[in-house]
Amino acid sequence: MNSPSSLLENLFSDLPDTSLPIYAKLKQAISLKISSGEWEVNQRVPSEAEVVNALGMSRMTVNRALRELTAEGLLVRHQGLGTFVAKKKSHSALFEVHNIAEEIALRGNKHYSELLVLEPAKATVEEAMTLGGRTNQDIFRSVILHYENDLPIQIEERIVNACLAPDYAKQNFDTNTTNEYLMKVAPMTEGEHLVEAILPNELECQRLQISANEPCLQIKRRTWAGDDIVTVARLLHPGSRFQLFGHFGR
Repeated sequence: MNSPSSLLENLFSDLPDTSLPIYAKLKQAISLKISSGEWEVNQRVPSEAEVVNALGMSRMTVNRALRELTAEGLLVRHQGLGTFVAKKKSHSALFEVHNIAEEIALRGNKHYSELLVLEPAKATVEEAMTLGGRTNQDIFRSVILHYENDLPIQIEERIVNACLAPDYAKQNFDTNTTNEYLMKVAPMTEGEHLVEAILPNELECQRLQISANEPCLQIKRRTWAGDDIVTVARLLHPGSRFQLFGHFGR
């Protein structure tokens, strides 16, 4: 394995030429080193101080990049030893990505939706980072309220890569689902979920017709088509009307 100091040789030149913040550029450069195998599993990576001295970045910038890469599971820190490239983990999916209209129909109930927002936009810095793209790239934003029979069951907030789904804003999402359209134009090859229990804000309570103290289940989802992220969605469900189920092998 290469020494930590030798890993820094090409890191500066590998920083992406984008308008992203410096820490985000550093994250992307390190992520690429890891995904390409240039930085090997269990390899000790340069310390925060070494990166600061070699690249001339602020300690705060470097600390944030390494901290977020550790939180995302690409790096692992061992007290007193340093920071290392983490082993790739295999996960069994808790659930698959389904069409909500089909899920509701399988339960013998009726689905309909209310389109609240559907607009073209330019990606903010945060949106660009979640999509793995650049600030001000063309995206679409949508907000849809899904009903099961007469009760709202899900708020779907979504940003979409306009390059991969250029006609997204032309679709009728009162009758079709975003999942149905996106699976046609950019079939999913990979996805990830982050599940959390949260308390909704006042507007979300109004939309879901729930009290202010009712917890909700929030699912943050990203899906890929090949190497490109197609869409990032935030799905919010009332805790009293939704549950997750997963079946695992022996």
